[in-house]
Amino acid sequence: MIQTIVTAHYEEMSQLAADQVAAFLIKKTNAVLGLATGGTPLGMYDRLIQMYHQGKVDFSHVTTFNLDEYIGLSKDHPQSYAYYMWHHLFSHVNVHQENVHIPPGVFEKQEQVQRDYEQAIERAGGIDLQILGIGENGHIGFNEPGMDLEVATHVVPLTEKTIQANARFFTSIDEVPRRAVTLGMGKIMQAKHILLLASGKEKARAIAQTVNGHIDPRIPSSFLQLHPHVTMIIDKEAAQELQEVSSV
Repeated sequence: MIQTIVTAHYEEMSQLAADQVAAFLIKKTNAVLGLATGGTPLGMYDRLIQMYHQGKVDFSHVTTFNLDEYIGLSKDHPQSYAYYMWHHLFSHVNVHQENVHIPPGVFEKQEQVQRDYEQAIERAGGIDLQILGIGENGHIGFNEPGMDLEVATHVVPLTEKTIQANARFFTSIDEVPRRAVTLGMGKIMQAKHILLLASGKEKARAIAQTVNGHIDPRIPSSFLQLHPHVTMIIDKEAAQELQEVSSV
């Protein structure tokens, strides 16, 4: 079931998302969070940092797992997702480094990396709250559209559309990595709660297909219809192709 909440603009979406994450952490101080990168969650992370400095939220007992990482980028590369997370959230709150988990972008044994990440999530007791963004083609993490969606953590070649969408973060499109390691849809669906964020008219079609379309591996996000606890917070531009949604 997907509960859809439409906000007036990106700033309101970000604040509401931060409020929900903070409320979750107040209720369960040792929660396991699944975290996303990209442009959409930045406003939420900014507000969580503000709430931390105001004493409203505590990360000292929180464990985190990121969705994905580019292959070929070291953790200190400015465009790696590890760098993103430390720059935009972790270094500003009291999360403990040993409780932060991000797939490595540089490794020798692919199968070992995949297995180790899955086992780490299992040892932590599974993900309590998974934060998600969504691609224009409905991809979740780096689970791209296709007839054979992977269940577990895996390495995936990025589609040309995803490469083009991510090129804005690099000096040139040639610098964008062509592969990534990502949680599979099966592991994402095992999260106890999911919070999906989307902003902008370019996400409107994907959002409509996610909520109102048929469940289809060519729209990976459509599988969220099968999850019992999904909250989707989107701005009105991202909601413009939706029907029967609530607004705040």
